[in-house]
Amino acid sequence: MGLDILELWNAAGGFARGVIIVLIAMSLWSLTVAITKFIYFRRSERATRKFAPLFSRAIQEEQLDQAITLAEKNKKSHVAKVLGGALSEVKPLLRDRATITSADINSAERAVERQMMIVLSEFKRGIGILATVGSTGPFVGLLGTTVGIVNSFTGMAQAGASGGLAAVSAGIAEALLATALGLFVAIPAVWFYNYFTTKIEYLSVEMTYTSKELIDYLIKSVGSEFGRSIFTKEFQAQKAVSGSGHINK
Repeated sequence: MGLDILELWNAAGGFARGVIIVLIAMSLWSLTVAITKFIYFRRSERATRKFAPLFSRAIQEEQLDQAITLAEKNKKSHVAKVLGGALSEVKPLLRDRATITSADINSAERAVERQMMIVLSEFKRGIGILATVGSTGPFVGLLGTTVGIVNSFTGMAQAGASGGLAAVSAGIAEALLATALGLFVAIPAVWFYNYFTTKIEYLSVEMTYTSKELIDYLIKSVGSEFGRSIFTKEFQAQKAVSGSGHINK
């Protein structure tokens, strides 16, 4: 004996149909969120794979103007968004060859933290829907099952002695269908929620690591041809002038 969904739908009462419609709507909602987030993450990771080598090469070659341009152009990469926030704080100083102080680097760190919070909020948007569907789907189905069983036993009581198991079997099958549908809706939602939660943690570590690398680079480059190099070059020039007056013996 097979399961005829259409027959069960036709035999279902108004409340059971309402529960089924709600569960179908929850399923479509969670699937829409999951597909949208999956596409969003794939685009961000693909853009990051293209951005990271170019940015790393520009940093190694001390081409900060090029690095800033790359970060500003890559709007889809989560790493580019975070690094762009840090570079935007020191961008005017780098281009004007002004002196970068520790306060400027601290400002860049705060910019990174702010941008990371923005990016993480974008990553987490909609994830709560998956958690809600995954946790409430079985309960919605159980509600339909409970009401369906109550209606079945009520009908059996009204039928009296003439009502047996055959009189309530259809109603019980209709009631259990709601529970099965609730589990069918909740299980994929829980899977997607766990997957995206793990993915967000991985991307968060990636953003934190790359941003720390950039801040460390800015700190270590204070004696190079940019950043705080004005002070360094002036000090070296004064030392050379003062040293030129001595006669080597």
